[in-house]
Amino acid sequence: MDRRSILRGALATGALAALPARALAQTVTDEFDKVFGQVPMAVPPVPAEPVVPSLPVIAPANPLYDAKLREIAKRELERAGATVWRRDLVGIADFARPSTLPRLHFVNLERGEIRSFLVSHGRGSDPAHSGFLQNFSNTVGSEATSRGAYLTAEWYKGKYGTSIRLLGLDADNSNALDRAIVMHPAAYAADDMIGRFGKLGRSEGCFAMGPTHFSEALWHLSGGRLLYADRIELV
Repeated sequence: MDRRSILRGALATGALAALPARALAQTVTDEFDKVFGQVPMAVPPVPAEPVVPSLPVIAPANPLYDAKLREIAKRELERAGATVWRRDLVGIADFARPSTLPRLHFVNLERGEIRSFLVSHGRGSDPAHSGFLQNFSNTVGSEATSRGAYLTAEWYKGKYGTSIRLLGLDADNSNALDRAIVMHPAAYAADDMIGRFGKLGRSEGCFAMGPTHFSEALWHLSGGRLLYADRIELV
């Protein structure tokens, strides 16, 4: 049976004779749908917008914090001794801060200047991707960030382009070479990630910087300088 058969049957009985054209057409459509069991398709629900975590994006100036960074830079240089042969500048990654804040600090001890940049932490240190480092690990395969002092070594061409090898100097980061923990540029560590996703992406334990700023590390932190990672607390 089709629409024409339904229409002929209805007209033969006179049931539709008095209906105007528009009503007639709708009635025939309804009858056809009844016969063939057709129902209007349900409209799929619109997926909810993802909830973007509200993390701070501005770190107010704090002279006490800057003084703490200089103190740590001097302390770690003294602790490393002759292992570090370029002692003008120390990199300090403060993983007490979320990834939305500049937390990789270049402490220039000769000029007294501090310049700060965004840097990612490892996904193993933040499984829920909260934007905060939850834990450190030196375990191979953990994909976590390791705390401690690193000696920056030579440049090399890797997966992300020109990168900086790191040598772990402490028991907490002694597996840096085996884990291929390095400094490298990555799009997921760029500034615009915060506007799009509310935080940076995560690395596999490496110190990833946005491509725009990574040249700062290549020119000013590589080649025998010290990089130190920890949570910095003011007491």
